[in-house]
Amino acid sequence: QLQLVESGGGLVQPGGSLRLSCAASGFTLDYYAIGWFRQAPGKEREEVSCISSSGGSTSYADSVKGRFTISRDNAKNTVYLQMNNLIPEDTAVYYCAVRGSDSYGDTPADYDYWGQGTQVTVSS
Repeated sequence: QLQLVESGGGLVQPGGSLRLSCAASGFTLDYYAIGWFRQAPGKEREEVSCISSSGGSTSYADSVKGRFTISRDNAKNTVYLQMNNLIPEDTAVYYCAVRGSDSYGDTPADYDYWGQGTQVTVSS
């Protein structure tokens, strides 16, 4: 059974850090680009960061550049999103998604398979 499972979300104070993980089971992530997206209440799902299959190419939304870092460990079949200096505007459900290609896309429609999401809440 193909499965993507996000973990690492939670409640954190402004300025704090979290590391999200996206673990795959039932298939290998080696050949696929991965994206992290988020959706806040009342808003559309938006791209946060994406990474190519090799990890050699990445992209970030302007709102998270310099604060978030995407990485992947293909040996562990896992992709990570390190989030530093969190702000309340980062509060959302975070999703990882797989694209059936080695290069990433910029929109949710470019991705083929999604995890269930993990809640991130930034609040004092």
